[in-house]
Amino acid sequence: MNNQDTPNILLIMTDEQRADHVGFGGHPLLHTPNLDALAAGGMRFDRAFVANPICMPNRSSILTGRVPSVHGTRVNGISLDPDSMTFARALRAEGYRTGLVGKSHLQNLGHGSEQVGAWLDHRSGDAVRRSRQEGWDRWENVERHRAEYVAVPPDFYGFDHVRLTGGNSASATGHYYQWLLEQGVDPARLQGRANASRAYASWEQVWQTAMPEDLYPTNYIADECVDFLEHRSTDDRPFLLWCSFPDPHHPFAPPERLYDMYAPDDVPVPESFGDTHERSLPHYRAMVARRGQPQGPFTGWAVTEEQYRVAAAVQFGMITMIDEAVGRILAALRRQGLDQSTVVIVTSDHGDMFGDHGLMLKHAMHYEACTRVPLVVRAPGYPAGACDSLVSSLDIASTILDLCGCDAYRGMQGRSLVPLLTEPAGRLRESLLVEEDEVFGLSGLPGPIRMRTLITEHARLTTYAGQQGGELFDLDSDALEMNNLWDRDRARSMRAELAERLNQSILSYMDDGVAPTHTA
Repeated sequence: MNNQDTPNILLIMTDEQRADHVGFGGHPLLHTPNLDALAAGGMRFDRAFVANPICMPNRSSILTGRVPSVHGTRVNGISLDPDSMTFARALRAEGYRTGLVGKSHLQNLGHGSEQVGAWLDHRSGDAVRRSRQEGWDRWENVERHRAEYVAVPPDFYGFDHVRLTGGNSASATGHYYQWLLEQGVDPARLQGRANASRAYASWEQVWQTAMPEDLYPTNYIADECVDFLEHRSTDDRPFLLWCSFPDPHHPFAPPERLYDMYAPDDVPVPESFGDTHERSLPHYRAMVARRGQPQGPFTGWAVTEEQYRVAAAVQFGMITMIDEAVGRILAALRRQGLDQSTVVIVTSDHGDMFGDHGLMLKHAMHYEACTRVPLVVRAPGYPAGACDSLVSSLDIASTILDLCGCDAYRGMQGRSLVPLLTEPAGRLRESLLVEEDEVFGLSGLPGPIRMRTLITEHARLTTYAGQQGGELFDLDSDALEMNNLWDRDRARSMRAELAERLNQSILSYMDDGVAPTHTA
């Protein structure tokens, strides 16, 4: 097998980047020329949504092509089953050289076990017990990576070459942490807010890192990806490279140049920022009642205009830094003569409210800001364009296998985007499903949270297990999702129709990944 017969795959992924926080997504301020050029030369999918708006579940869905309720990583904190089939394993079996550089987050990082224990009920063990070698789920554990160089075994979910950055921003660990030590750097003196050169007083998730720019995780990932591409002279197999940046996920803590690149006063305020949430569910109203008061490092909350502008300006610097890193990686592709034989895919694992409806972050918020992500596929031999068909993170695995001439494996639930690469006006589906489960609750929304969303071209319906209320938006007349029609008499027939379609969608995603061997 060689690259003349089979394309290489470069999957570029960011963390918690909403669809419009990039130049090609229409943002008027963000400077992302390399990503914009990729989008201009490929197919841009303007209505790409996640299978789940949380890190581990959707990353696992991207790799497996299966919804979280089926692959099992339904919440952050459940490592992906090591026996899971992934598109990386499928390509590896076909002779591909496979590499993962950056943030994986397919396994637990090792945070919050006591807190999870307090949330869970006290039943005696899980429904399924598997005998596995001790440590199978600790390859990404942040404390382990601080203590030693962790040699990840071959076939890490299908990846042979693995260089991890665990965690986020300038506090990342993984192999990156040990690399810092090799450079003669003591990470404890540079990482974290305690060592910040500057810090924003009104939100603990915003500061300027003391980490020099050349040692920052984004540049480490770019260097490792370039190294992967340039050290292939003795290996002519086609390759799969997953380049996964931990930015622009919070904390928002880039080096000085990027911290100051955008002025808060220049940041536009979202049209929906002033949403009063009069018809929103109680957990939204609880956030608004505490506007300006962050509720921990990860939980959604209501920001002031100043807090939003400052955080956005710093995040934009992080995004521009990613764009510069992507430019370096693409330049390496060209130097190696690989740009005409490599499929390049750009996406993110999920979005972030980032000021929409006056809110920040994620969890139990299925507004488009959290569920819609950037998605570009630039494939040799296919035309450039834009497509507004409803597509899902689930589709990435099927698309990669299709482009590489590999058969889909049993249980894949996404659809190949290849037909849309030549016919962007086509439609793959009439609706798509978004799942979210959480072991905790929020103020106004008792836990454990379980919610399901149906998105169509014209509407969005969200239901919450055990709750009377829900969300219903007519996207034709209310694109900003400001007017919840859930309990309006005039929308009763729409709600009933969408509820039935949601029920059918849930049924269609039941697991059929294991074939029966007999009738009885």
